[in-house]
Amino acid sequence: MSDKQQEIEQPQLYLITPPEFDLDVFPALLGDVLDSVEIACVRLTLATQDEDKICRAADALSGITQARDVALVLDEHILLVEKLGLDGVHLSDGARRVAKTRKMLGDDAIVGAFCGTSRHDGMNAGEAGADYVSFGPIGANTLGDGERAEHDLFQWWTDVIEVPIVAEGALDRAAIDAFSQVTDFFALGEEIWSTASPVEAAKAIKTQLTI
Repeated sequence: MSDKQQEIEQPQLYLITPPEFDLDVFPALLGDVLDSVEIACVRLTLATQDEDKICRAADALSGITQARDVALVLDEHILLVEKLGLDGVHLSDGARRVAKTRKMLGDDAIVGAFCGTSRHDGMNAGEAGADYVSFGPIGANTLGDGERAEHDLFQWWTDVIEVPIVAEGALDRAAIDAFSQVTDFFALGEEIWSTASPVEAAKAIKTQLTI
């Protein structure tokens, strides 16, 4: 068993924002979740390409996360990270831009990379300087071609690679149980935001991890 695997007691939680939200409502809701459950990082992931909307959302959420000492990373928009004073960026295209992004943002910024189901992409991202690599979806789903990141990939990564790993996408109860010993983080998005009470949904997942 690797040192890293021995260190994994239980995965931490990582939040992904909804692709669109009401700025008059969501920041307070995010604050409630952060106050109720320990969260390692928040990823601002908006569907819009409107820079003004992205900036206003980032400003609203950064006050919430900074007050609670939680990292806030922005999905994709590398050039806005320094402008907005955010902690880093999450790249969705595997290893392609990791080295360039690291050079642009420096060593202190968080650079994460989503690598789908590809071990090869994940390894390349880690070697290029990614702070974490995410794989997914891990649960059953009917989106895209239905391909999922298998347990064996996470087990191998945990045994061999030191770069932290994130499991995201189609996180149902069975998937969380199955992957809890082989991932460093679970990334929660619609799994909590689509429920009647995101706070209670996040608490339930945290409780599941501690049983």
